[in-house]
Formats: sequence, C-alpha cells, structure tokens
Amino acid sequence: MTKKLTVTIMVIIISSFLAWQYKVNILVWAIPKISNATIQENIPTNWSKGPKTPSKDDRPNIILILADDMGYNDISIHNGGAADGTLQTKNIDALAKSGILFTRGYAANATCAPSRASIMTGKYPTRFGYEFTPIPTLGRMVINWLAEEDDSELKTRIDREVVSNIPSFMEQGMPTEQITIAELLRDAGYYTAHIGKWHLGEAYGMDPLSQGFQDSLGLIGPLYLPEDHPDVVNAKFDTRIDKMIWGIGQYSANFNGGDLFAPDKYVTDYYTDEALKVIENNKNRPFFLYLSHWAIHNPLQALRSDFEQMSHMHGHNLQVYSAMINSLDRSVGKIVEKLKELEIYGKTLIVFTSDNGGANYIELEDINKPYRGWKISFFEGGIRVPYIVSWPDEINPGKKSDSAVHHFDIFPTIAKAAGIESIHTLDGVDLLPFIKNEKQTKPHKTLFWRSGNHQSVLHEKWKYIISKKENFRWLFDTSVDPLESNNLIESHPEVARKIEELMTKFNSEQNDPLFPASYEVPIMIDKYDGQKFEEGDEYLYWSN
Repeated sequence: MTKKLTVTIMVIIISSFLAWQYKVNILVWAIPKISNATIQENIPTNWSKGPKTPSKDDRPNIILILADDMGYNDISIHNGGAADGTLQTKNIDALAKSGILFTRGYAANATCAPSRASIMTGKYPTRFGYEFTPIPTLGRMVINWLAEEDDSELKTRIDREVVSNIPSFMEQGMPTEQITIAELLRDAGYYTAHIGKWHLGEAYGMDPLSQGFQDSLGLIGPLYLPEDHPDVVNAKFDTRIDKMIWGIGQYSANFNGGDLFAPDKYVTDYYTDEALKVIENNKNRPFFLYLSHWAIHNPLQALRSDFEQMSHMHGHNLQVYSAMINSLDRSVGKIVEKLKELEIYGKTLIVFTSDNGGANYIELEDINKPYRGWKISFFEGGIRVPYIVSWPDEINPGKKSDSAVHHFDIFPTIAKAAGIESIHTLDGVDLLPFIKNEKQTKPHKTLFWRSGNHQSVLHEKWKYIISKKENFRWLFDTSVDPLESNNLIESHPEVARKIEELMTKFNSEQNDPLFPASYEVPIMIDKYDGQKFEEGDEYLYWSN
C-alpha cells in the first residue's frame, strides 16, 4: 500500500468517525443550506380595504393577540415580570388595566397547535382529534438523532413505525369541517385578517384562507432575522428543541399563499406594522384581526436596540429573552395607539393571551413563577397564561377575576360580542356576563387537558395530574396550595377516584387522535431541559 493511499484511507476513516460523532451539529449546519426554497426580497402586502367613510354597522372590531410560549411571569402585572421585576411590560399592563385581567387564565394545551385549534373552534382540541402538535419532517430527523445520542437517565421514547408513517407536516392540520371563529365572523359580514403563526395545517382546506380569513400573512420560517444580521443578538442552547429550531431555521413569510419572501425588519415589528395597515385600511367597517406573534418562542433573537435597553440584567440569555418581550410589549402599545388615533379604540374588543406557558428548553428559571412546571406539562406553569380582555365601551376598567377561564371561551365571547349566536355546540362559554357581573356563578366547574400519556383535571378546588405509563399521580388542593407543592394523592384516595371517573367519562367523549403520538419526552417538573436529573426529581412523560 502506497503512502498516499494510506493517508487517503486514514482521512476517510477519521472524517467518517467525526461525521458520526457530530452528526447533529452537521445536520443543523446543513439543513438550511439544502432545504430552503427560493426566498425573494421583501414583497409589499396588498391588504383589502374597506369603505372610505364609516359604515352604519356599529358592531365592535375584534383583535385577538396571541403570544407564543409566554410565561405567566413574563408580564409585569403578574408577580413583577421577568428578571425580578426589572422588565416592565407597560403596554400589556395598561391593556389589562383598561379591561379585565383573568389571573387564572388557562391554555387549552401545553403545546402550540392544540391550543390554537381550541381558540379557533371554541372546543377541546381532543374533541376532534387534534391532540398533538405537528413537528416538521426535518425537525423529526433532528429529534431522532438527538435521541440516539442521549445518554441521560431519562430518555426520549420514539415509536419509529409511527414516525415513518406519520402524515406530512402540511397535512397534519385541523379537520376542515371544524367551523372557526374567522368563518363565523366572515359569514356575518366581518373583514377577517390573519398575521403570523398558524400551525393548524398548510394543505388546501386547512390553511388560513380556507378557514375563514380573507387575507393571510403567514409565518414560514422561524427566524426573527437572519442569524448573521448586524441588528440581531442571538442566544443558543444545548437542548433538543433549540437545536431543532435553529436547524430548520429560515427567515421568510408569504402573503395569501404567494411566493416566499424575506420581511424587511425584525419579525415582531414587521407583523406589528402590517397589523397597523390592516387597522388603517379597515377602520370604517367591522374587522377581525388575528395577530398571532411568533414571539417569544425560540430561537432567542432580539433586536440589538432592545437588547441594549436590558443592559442592567444579569446574563446574556435573560437579556435576549427580556428584549424579545420588550418588542412584544411595544407591539401591543402600537396597536392601542393606532386604535386611539383612529378613534375606534372604545369600540374594539381586544383579547391578549399566550398559547401555553414558558418553555423549559431556553435554560431560564422563574419565567412561570410562582408556578411549577413548563410548557410541555399540565402543571400550572405549562398551562396558566396571561389572559386579558379589553373593550372600553362595554367593560369597566381595572377589573380582575380569579375565576378559571379557558382558551375555548374566546370563541363564544367574540361571537356574542359580534351579535352572533353560535350555530353549533361549544365547550367554551361567553365570558361577558361574568365580566359584567350579570352572572354570579363561575364559568367552569371542571376543566380537562389531555396529551396521550399525560392528562389533568381541574375539578372545583382539586387539581389532578397523571403520567399514565409511569403510574405517576398528583393531587393538589388549589384553594390552599395553588403552587402545587403538596401532593395529597395518598391521603385523599376518594377524591382521586371521583376525578378519575370524570376523566374516564371525558375520554369516552373525545375522538381518537388524527395522527398518533410519535414521541414520549421526559420533562422534569422543577428543572429546565439540560439540567442533570438527580434521584428524587419529579418528572413526567409528555406524549406528542
């Protein structure tokens, strides 16, 4: 064997070994370079325009603002906000003070898509089988490789047969026969516009334009700006989901299903400016604007100008995260300012909430403070979210309620405000009579959550949580223990049995999942992803 051949063989062997050892990093590097479709420069949007003079239709305008992965403690009106109160969300706080703040607002699920489906339909997402959050194909590839490399005690369980046969990401959508709030309002004469994240299917019949929106500016890529943009500050984490998001990252949007293009500014500001155009164009007729922000979902990317405003904070990651919250708060302020400028603020119903609690994979503590748990769990930190309703002409300012309310209540509340009687059965209830003190009872006696292996029930004062395959069970008396610190499962078996009966009945009324769970992911309740599991740490397995 010649020396040259020997060297060549050694290079091949070493290269192959390194490629295997670092396959995830290589994949994350390669995916954006091989998967991106052609992305044009920014394309101006062409939003529909209403009449030039005010119509005689005095029904309220409706704006639904949905944050993504916003923790309960991320707004300053709750417990002082992120960074020990040094971040103030003055505009979100002002919105809460202008109407009603629900301190026990609950997401429909602890992940993105089922919550969004519930908001759009007014139902439990499990009622029509939308139980799990779709994961892009390339994202599943990253998760599979990460799971292969996982040497921790708590390992991700993968059903590889399901993974190989699951429908495409575009086709993992909400059933087309479901009636959305956008369809209901459109058919009642409202102009309807969607901006931002959808996550309820992109195939024909599932996309926003098929589900009631007349115009749609959609999130396609998860980046807020290109990673190397001079105006952006990034924060990356050595966690599974963060690696996946960066790996599939691109900076793109489209309008009404057209060509992909790169927006001309930081995405949160871009969506906001487009929302202002919608409001300006349609100020003279009733409109429904669904502003579905990507913020503050990872990847953590902040405008440098916002980042520098947070220089008093300790830690790069917290500074980036807080800066992203600042941009979201600025968005809310601009929306309200525009409504006031156009003199339509009083007649505009605004709902602000988040799709779930703050995430465990961004290595930040206290974002759901004072509650335990994270996104991807049914402990309070995963499902208790900011929940604000403002309507100055109809709701007295400065109201606060500790009644448990749910995402599916948004649909009937909006419908009734618009003067529409729902034509089908809903799980949600109209909140306006409770807000106006016309009803003295509570909106809900019992609420349910389900994601395969993991389920929870809130029944009166009791909160019951299970991770079935592990036979982990928790029971909390929320009237004295809202922080879920004292598990009463051993001392109150009769309560657990009663709630299990309610859970069994609920499950019998739900549909099978539209697509099965492909993963079961371990979630430590009191530690974020990346922290070391130690004996005695409580955990559960999340099905998705």
